Amino acid sequence: MSTTDTAIGLRLYRVWDPVQRLFHWLNVGCLLGLVAIGTAILWDKELGVAAEGKILLKTVHVWIGYLFAANLALRLAWAFVGSPFGRWRALLPFGRGYLDSLRSYLAGSRAGDAPRYLGHNPLGRLMVTALLLLMTVQALSGLVLAGTDIYYPPFGAWIAGWVAAAGVDPSTLVPGDKTLVDAGAWAEMRALRKPFIQIHEAVFYILLGGALLHIGAVVRAELREGGSLVSAMLNGRKTLDRPPVDQP
Repeated sequence: MSTTDTAIGLRLYRVWDPVQRLFHWLNVGCLLGLVAIGTAILWDKELGVAAEGKILLKTVHVWIGYLFAANLALRLAWAFVGSPFGRWRALLPFGRGYLDSLRSYLAGSRAGDAPRYLGHNPLGRLMVTALLLLMTVQALSGLVLAGTDIYYPPFGAWIAGWVAAAGVDPSTLVPGDKTLVDAGAWAEMRALRKPFIQIHEAVFYILLGGALLHIGAVVRAELREGGSLVSAMLNGRKTLDRPPVDQP
């Protein structure tokens, strides 16, 4: 990691690699799209969305969800092979000395003199871990629902084969049309689906709250500690006014 002096008392550090930055902003775009369309799906009756319109919304939601899941999978894999501050040991709130660093950071933050970090500070590691866990649950439950709602992969073919009426080609089933399905199998499938939709909806709200908390924490840290956190996720470089405690 190279550093460059930018001004008296300030120093420029390279931190976030291109894969991490791409993941972050692609993730932001996916989440905004998923939240907007998911809200429309949840409030379809209040918004006057017709049945055909709801199927279209679900289809677009699923396609964005695929991009979201693929982007998340890449980030999780990158945590094994990426640059130092993108790996698991720099992300997860575990390991030797973590609790001491958390206490030190909280004490310094309360005193208005928090230690500087190149990577995520101890509170940030908690937040990032929680967000990654929530997004993983959301992606997995969404993949199940893609099959139960509109017969999309990876489970759609199996779901269609399960609910199709005797003598009906499962590939001919149309989302939202129950004329070609077996009523008993359909009821069983919907019972299987129920906990997944409940989890998906609950995590939707928790993830939305977590994202807002994350934004608030970034703004607070930017104002009180500096570090050019927002621009660092664009250009990969942080500007700090003192040596970071996690400098390799």
